[in-house]
Amino acid sequence: MDHFLYRGAKTSQISFPLGGIGTGSIGLAGNGRLLDWEIFNRPSKGSVNGFSHFAIRAEQNDQVIDARILHGDLPAPYQGELQGNRFSTFGWGPRREYMTGLPHFQRVDFRGEFPLAELTFHDDSFPGAVQLQAFNPFIPLNADDSGIPAAFFEFSVTNTTDTPLTYTVVGVLTNPLPANNLNTVESHAWGHALCLRSDGVQPGNVKDGNLTLATDTGLAGDVSDDVTVSWQQYWFRGSWFDNLEVYWNDLRQPGPFKNRVYGDGAPRGAGARFTDKNEGLLAVHVPVAPGETRQVRFVISWSFPTCENYWKPAPAGEPPKPTWQNYYATLWPDSTASARYALEEWERLYRETKLFKETLFGSTLPPAAIDAVSGNIAILKSPTVLRLEDGTFYGWEGLHPEAGCCEGSCTHVWNYQQALPFLFPALERSMRTADYQYNLLESGAMPFRIQLPLGSDPWGFRACCDGQFGGVMKTYRDWKISGDDEWLRELWPAVKKSLEFAWSPENIDRWDPEKTGVLWGRQHHTLDMELFGPNSWLTGFYLGALKAGAEMAAYLGERAAAAEYQAIFERGKAWVDANLFNGEYYIQKINLKDKGIVESFAIEDEQLVQGGNTMQAYWNDEHEEIKYQIGEGSSIDQVLPQWHATLYGLGDLYDPAQVKQASAAIYKYNYIPEMGKVYNPCRIYCLNDEGGLVICAWPNSEDSRVQKPLIPAPYSQETMNGFEYSAAIHMIMQGLVDEGMTCIEAVRKRYDGERRNPWNEFECGNNYARSMASYALLNAFAGFEFDMVHQMIGFNPVRTEEGHFRCFWSLDAGWGEFVMTPAGCEVRVLYGALSLQQLKLPFLAAQTGVTVTKAGSTVPFARQQGVITFDQPTTIAAGEAVHVGV
Repeated sequence: MDHFLYRGAKTSQISFPLGGIGTGSIGLAGNGRLLDWEIFNRPSKGSVNGFSHFAIRAEQNDQVIDARILHGDLPAPYQGELQGNRFSTFGWGPRREYMTGLPHFQRVDFRGEFPLAELTFHDDSFPGAVQLQAFNPFIPLNADDSGIPAAFFEFSVTNTTDTPLTYTVVGVLTNPLPANNLNTVESHAWGHALCLRSDGVQPGNVKDGNLTLATDTGLAGDVSDDVTVSWQQYWFRGSWFDNLEVYWNDLRQPGPFKNRVYGDGAPRGAGARFTDKNEGLLAVHVPVAPGETRQVRFVISWSFPTCENYWKPAPAGEPPKPTWQNYYATLWPDSTASARYALEEWERLYRETKLFKETLFGSTLPPAAIDAVSGNIAILKSPTVLRLEDGTFYGWEGLHPEAGCCEGSCTHVWNYQQALPFLFPALERSMRTADYQYNLLESGAMPFRIQLPLGSDPWGFRACCDGQFGGVMKTYRDWKISGDDEWLRELWPAVKKSLEFAWSPENIDRWDPEKTGVLWGRQHHTLDMELFGPNSWLTGFYLGALKAGAEMAAYLGERAAAAEYQAIFERGKAWVDANLFNGEYYIQKINLKDKGIVESFAIEDEQLVQGGNTMQAYWNDEHEEIKYQIGEGSSIDQVLPQWHATLYGLGDLYDPAQVKQASAAIYKYNYIPEMGKVYNPCRIYCLNDEGGLVICAWPNSEDSRVQKPLIPAPYSQETMNGFEYSAAIHMIMQGLVDEGMTCIEAVRKRYDGERRNPWNEFECGNNYARSMASYALLNAFAGFEFDMVHQMIGFNPVRTEEGHFRCFWSLDAGWGEFVMTPAGCEVRVLYGALSLQQLKLPFLAAQTGVTVTKAGSTVPFARQQGVITFDQPTTIAAGEAVHVGV
């Protein structure tokens, strides 16, 4: 089975995002259509941009012998859609813009290895073979080149006949701007560009922007003097179906397209169709000899520079809220500039993107693990992500069809994702910097949704403990990934203040007023409600923050603070291990019948309670029970903080034997092989024969000794991908590899191209950020350790095949791969550089006769079991490796 090749029905749900980090994207459908035009500073699921598409024709002796749209068959259903113009909705058939009424190819094979997509068009009647490779640069550590507002398309055409043919590859792009559309074609030394603008929108307006369709004909690769370019600035204007009728006639005529221009006196009597949404085209004419293959490149680029806070507009009668510029608009003044950059730098951008792709997909992890990693890093190219004018990274939780879903780089959701901090660490650090600069209250509390534009008044809701303490742990992680002491020093006063809010007298939730190391009070969290009383999940984040805080404080010379944090941590850990583990897993310690617990928080903060009045929200008067708790259930996140701590090198937060038992219990009780056989009153993310890990489970709940809430924590019966990934990866890290991979495979089965889109895992909306937890599969299988503060990197694979293992790794200074064979191992740097003082390889602890070389020369070192310490820091540049022989 080719895990990444989608055929037939498996292509029906595909929308492969083509766009930059913080630029929005265009979706490439499984049959080659362009859909999901999400380039206008907001989502737009299911959208099309007029008749934008690609097409091809073949000519022989000045006669057109074939012409067709570069699409495959449109997948069912064919009854039409439930939205749109009433004469083109349900009961009217597929939209004309899908181009399915024009001749096309029978089928398309779609190879999706993000960030590269390769489409092969099949039809025995076409005189040639056509492939498309589509991408947008994805180069870890290079956020700017990974943030080009453009989609890259390279068509390869092979003449499979015994006669010379001329193929014409046509790109059609619709001007989406308000009237009056201004379509122009420009010829440059670097290529030809169809530029789409409007004179009906003022600069600075949020609707102002432009698009460019460009080709580098005459510059690159095998493109030579026998290749020509023609164009039409405008399609034919008319009524009814005239424009498509005439286009099809033009496509079937031999030779160059005749340009069409409409001046100010053009007829406009039939309506706005004449003055907005005008299509234009570029056509590249390529002679191809029998058996020869030639390439044609196109770029679609865009620039919609001005953003606004559309989700929180100013109240009526008040001045509009300030706007801001997209970061990409500070790099490229318009879409033609970014198109030029894309075409002139294409070879390098593709080479470096391909190097990343091949290194990632060359990792010897199970295919479902690579699928989970690659499928979700695509979220970084979706409208879930923004980059603000100064480059600061900002994210929604996910996306509604036409708006962002759940604003504010939500800390308790973005806690889970692990892709950004390793692939683009500087962007991740910008999130920390913004959060502590703009989102920290005087009391030390941190609302968990940052407001835009930066500098706006903070959000009015309370702090959440998993988000706030997770921020401390992430600061520690990001410091260790980068080794940036100055960055840590700048943030430390705010980080410290946020940690000490746990026992602040101003903490209305009374998390830990006595400094016990345990959270006792009311605790808001990512399940959008409050837990009351001790539980390993949220207290674990507190313990992780205390342990991270102690190490950071000690490093910065604050010995008293470090000692205090460490002492509180040790008290809390001991209490949790002794009181919250039931012999199989960790529980929440609460008496659900104690009304006084809720009453004690029914004070003057009613407006800050999710659900309104405290008593109404949390006390079930009919059944005399506290609502929305876990009690003695098995929570999917009961040891989540330990997952974070192990990934970041923080050590144990709980008893390690208990943690492994708890992970085994999560698999035993929370994993449901067929969700169609169980009860779920919540959102349906998993159904029928699909399996997954539910958020909470109550084993033997009929047993009166087991405390199962009548109305449990919200979402308890749901399967949500990011939660599942973190729990499953933690299983793998503890040696429960088969159990963890069973869960991973179950998630990706749900996103197989037929059931759902492989590049759009959803939870509370599309392209959901939490799913980027899947990146940690790489670190888990590799047993990856890092500490750039002390120039240390380490590997200890959890499973190898006959002593062989290969895996991608990435840190702030560089990225590469770790390769292990029976004869030894190598740390290879493929991009950037890495300065090493220590190399940890625990699997060599008992090995004798170890040697270390670089470029064939011996590297002096000392070794203590599995830790190699170099006599001098060793720098590994791109293309170099340190080899450890045995």
